[in-house]
Formats: sequence, structure tokens, C-alpha cells
Amino acid sequence: MLNEATLILDGQEYRFSIREGTEGERAIDIQDLRARTGYVTLDPGYGNTGSCQSAITFIDGENGILRYRGIPIEQFEQAPNFVEVAWLLIFGHLPSDAEYQSFSADLTACANLDESMKHHFEGFPRSAPPMAILSAMINALSCFHPEFFDLEDQAHFRIAAAGLISKVRTIAAYAYRHSIGQPYIYPDPALRYVPNFLHMLFSQPYAEHFCEPVVRDAINLVLLLHADHEQNCSTSTVRMVGSSQANLFASCAAGVCALWGPLHGGANVAVLEMLDQIYQGQISPEDYVHMAKDKDSKVRLMGFGHRVYKNFDPRARMLANVAERLLSTLGVKDPLLDIARKLEEIALEDPYFVERKLYPNVDFYSGIIMRAVGIPTNMFTVLFSIGRLPGWIAHWWEQAQTRGSKIARPRQLYVGSGVTDHVPRDQRS
Repeated sequence: MLNEATLILDGQEYRFSIREGTEGERAIDIQDLRARTGYVTLDPGYGNTGSCQSAITFIDGENGILRYRGIPIEQFEQAPNFVEVAWLLIFGHLPSDAEYQSFSADLTACANLDESMKHHFEGFPRSAPPMAILSAMINALSCFHPEFFDLEDQAHFRIAAAGLISKVRTIAAYAYRHSIGQPYIYPDPALRYVPNFLHMLFSQPYAEHFCEPVVRDAINLVLLLHADHEQNCSTSTVRMVGSSQANLFASCAAGVCALWGPLHGGANVAVLEMLDQIYQGQISPEDYVHMAKDKDSKVRLMGFGHRVYKNFDPRARMLANVAERLLSTLGVKDPLLDIARKLEEIALEDPYFVERKLYPNVDFYSGIIMRAVGIPTNMFTVLFSIGRLPGWIAHWWEQAQTRGSKIARPRQLYVGSGVTDHVPRDQRS
């Protein structure tokens, strides 16, 4: 097998080593390309550029494979546990019972926010986007916990990670309660991670919300399926910000901002809007698919296809199953699920979509699940952030612990004006 690649420039040969990953994927190491040749690579969107070596998540998009620390994602479906997966991603192994109980206790102990932080929520208008509040309040946490600025040992880091994973639920719930003018609900130390979050979202001072087991499992699955996805836009942002040795809070707040973009975290909202448009407009799924195939039409089939997966997104299969089970158990008759099922059936049999490998992705069903639970649409991306947080933390820590890590500094190909003289203002036309 080749262990070198040869590049010929202006008649001169340059040899670059080839690195091979655990699963056989290969990369040409061009770290010294510019120093040796004077050239840089041009790769808009970084689709062919490996920015780091990582041991956290493996994706094989051609075969629809996703693994966390080597474990196939499908193995988490039967007993979904977001806290366990968070530990796995961050610390590299499944927790022992003692580690799990200790980490759960840390999450419980860290759930409350400093009382002074409640005044920050009051400063936001009711109409403020929840993602804006989430990012701002994660940054604000650093003001209340300066002891976590320098995380030099794993024990110190573990408490910081638990604090952020726990408090992000409280921040999200408080942001929602503020937006609807209802009193904040304190976290309940008797509840587990997901039921506690839903308690803070939906309980009233006079009526505590009860989380059905099927709801607990569904939201656990939604969160853990979003927990990491390799070097996506938000994770790359966390690593880029962290490469400057910015603290964990600042780096994860930047990840929230990246996830806020509609091309990244807002896709499940777009799917729900599409399904509702079909339902309200009384458009048949067949007619909608026909319009989506028309290149002159502005209609798009949302929730199909993926930047990485060229096969069925394994997360979509799992969420399709849990969505069916959830709605059946809760007795929810949601016509949008029927439309989604029909769209999936049509697309998987239509040569147009099959040839282009446009399969349903994770966003196709996650919105329906959250809708069935009663989570408002403007909170969908917030839940995505809560789910993705362990992955961001894992990548931030992995990078911080990598010897010789450098501050991220991409190059560019300048295409602006050449040398141009300054013209005094009174002489400009």
C-alpha cells in the first residue's frame, strides 16, 4: 500500500506522507506544503480537508455508518441514555456503574444557576430568539465560574463538563419560560436528566409535569443521536475557537452560534414547515414530490439528502421507529407523520431520488417527535444544542490535550485588486 504521494509542480517532485485512519481512510499529510512549495490548497467548504486527527466519532457516509468511540449508533436504540453517551464521548469509554452514578450526581448538583443570572433573562425581550439567549447565557456562565477558565487536569475538567451539560438545560428552560411570561421552575434533584429538563419546561407552581417513559426514551434518543457528528460546522467552530486557548464556555457558545444557522441546526424546523405547508395547502405528497423534481420550481423536499451520507442516515431509521412508537403510545394523531411516511415511501421508490442517493436524514423525523412532546418549534434548535454539547466538549478537550496543537489559521487565494494608489477625497469621481 502506498505510504507516500508525489506532487509535481513546475517539473519538480515533492513527496508527502500518507496517513491511514483506524477504518482504512487515508489522508495526504500536507502540513508543510506551503513551506516547501509556496502553494496552498483551495478547498471551499473544507469538504476534502482534514483539519485534525480525532478518536471520537467515525462516519462512513457511503455505507450509512455512524459510530461513537467505535460503538455502532444502532446499539444505543433499545435503552437510550444520553448521560451515558455524554460520558462515552468525553472520556473515551463507557462509564462503570460507579462512574455513571458519580457523573449523574454531578449533573444533579450542578443544575441550578446562580440566582443573579435570572436578572440577565429579564434583560432580553420576550421575542428574543432562544438560540441568542442560549449563546449569551453560556458565555455569561464564565463570569460566574472563573475557576473553570484553566482546566489543566481531568478531575477539574470533569466538573466543568458536568456543570455545562447540566446548566444548559436550565438556561434553555428559563429562556422558554421567559418568552411566554411564566415563572421559572427550579430543577428537581429527584429527576433524571431528560425528565428534569421537561419538568423545567412544562411544570407549573401548582402542577408538576409528568414525563411518560416513552417520552423520556424518545428525547434521550433525539439528544444522543445529535451528540456528535464529526467535524461539522459547529464542532469545527468549537475547535477553531478553542485553538486560540479560549475557555470551554466561550468555545461552546460559539458552537451555539454556528448551529443557529438554518443550513445547520434549523433543518428539522424546515421539514416541519414543509409538512405543514403540504397539509394546510391540501397538496398530495405525490404532487409535492413532482414539484420538487421540477428544476424550475422553487419547491424543495426538505429532510432528504445529507452532506456526508450518500446512503440512508442511520439516525433517521432509529427516529422513524421511535416516532411511530411515541405517537401510538401517546395517542397522538398527527397528519404530518402520515405525510412524512408517504413522502419517504415515494422518494425511496422514485429513480430520481434513488439515483441521486437522496435518503431521509435525521432532521426528517426529529421535528415530529419534538412536536408530539409539546416542544415549540423555536426550541427545536435549542434541543439540538443540548444534544450536541457533549460532542463539543469532547472535541474541545481532545484538542486541548493534543500536544503541539496550533491555533487554526486557514489560508486563502486572494482575488482582489492589485496594488492601487490612494486617491484624496476631493479628487475622487
